[in-house]
Amino acid sequence: MWSKIASMLAALASIAIMSSQHEFSWSGENFLLDGKPFLIRSGEMHYTRIPRPYWRDRLLKAKAMGINTLCTYVFWNSHETSPGKFDFTGQNDVAAFVKEAQSVGLWVIVRPGPYVCSEWEWGGFPWWLATIPGIKVRDLNQPFLKRSEIYLNAVGKQLAPLLIENGGPIIMTQVENEYGSFGADHLYMETIRDQIKAAGFTGQLFTSDGPGQGMLRGGTLPDCLSVCNFGGGPKGAFEEFAKFRKNVPKMCGEFWAGWFDHWGSDHAKTNTKSQVDDLAWMMENNVSFSIYMLHGGTTFGYMNGANWTGDGYRPDVTNYDYDSAIDEAGRLTPKWHAMREAVLSRCPDAEKIEPPASLPMISIPKFQLQKSGSLFSQLPKPKLSERPMSFEELGLGRDLLCIERR
Repeated sequence: MWSKIASMLAALASIAIMSSQHEFSWSGENFLLDGKPFLIRSGEMHYTRIPRPYWRDRLLKAKAMGINTLCTYVFWNSHETSPGKFDFTGQNDVAAFVKEAQSVGLWVIVRPGPYVCSEWEWGGFPWWLATIPGIKVRDLNQPFLKRSEIYLNAVGKQLAPLLIENGGPIIMTQVENEYGSFGADHLYMETIRDQIKAAGFTGQLFTSDGPGQGMLRGGTLPDCLSVCNFGGGPKGAFEEFAKFRKNVPKMCGEFWAGWFDHWGSDHAKTNTKSQVDDLAWMMENNVSFSIYMLHGGTTFGYMNGANWTGDGYRPDVTNYDYDSAIDEAGRLTPKWHAMREAVLSRCPDAEKIEPPASLPMISIPKFQLQKSGSLFSQLPKPKLSERPMSFEELGLGRDLLCIERR
């Protein structure tokens, strides 16, 4: 009883503190919150991959692990399913997700893309982009930039009011995503940066890339902070980063504390001890981090992406558990407990609250299917063509397509 009351009082105190005006900046190798050094201890979770009734449960479990910041992508294809028609309601209410994070005492980092990767359908691009004549994505291409500007403006209307300078929890906004792994067009990156600023994201901007010199040169901008992404070996990664930039805050923008699964492969199992040791090194060396993923959840519907692995094009599975500290069903794993111990033993400012209990699992009684029907009898009237037509030509964004040869 008393532990629950203490947790409630701590949460109320966090809300009161974060509802007042704050400032976020940086100087030398430190991030600054209200002028004082601030180590970002972030965990990534995606609103689209967690059923909305469970948002608060997962956020409280992140907070109880010693995390002080939430990081999330914003998925273009979830919000603009057809040109100019946006949906920020229900499961897509990203502003509500950010406010929920604030209510439990977490700061927020947003990553609106427009490209996000994330083992998500076309990296977050809406399917209908492929129907626009002459379009070339992630490029200084006017048809693409026209649509990205419309999208980013729509996101700005939702999230710019929640920047820290406006009394909200958002402390940083990412420009594009790991662009240095794709190209090196700085004019393109500058254009996306300017679109993000024009959309209302006037606070701290940053880019995120691998620690290799080519990736850093290709994906960074001189007036944006740069963070690097990796799954191990932080000492070596930041020695490499130091060849590129010095006297700036060091942050692992994606610490891959797990991995995703392809169809036909075993479920990822990664080394918890190694990951905890890397987290400990970062905390002991004033390196901020964001654990990717702290809770992966589920890629619902047909939003799972695919990866080129060198030996073929391999689709990802719906499960996005990621061998994360909080598993797909929201249960705490041994990794969560080990990471919590590492954080709480090194960060005296971390709030020591207890996590919510695991939610009960439903039981499904046995049932029998009494009716059946032919799949082909349920199909709509076919379209005839002299050649196979693409999904986009047929006005389909996803689902399944049956091709019959006559």
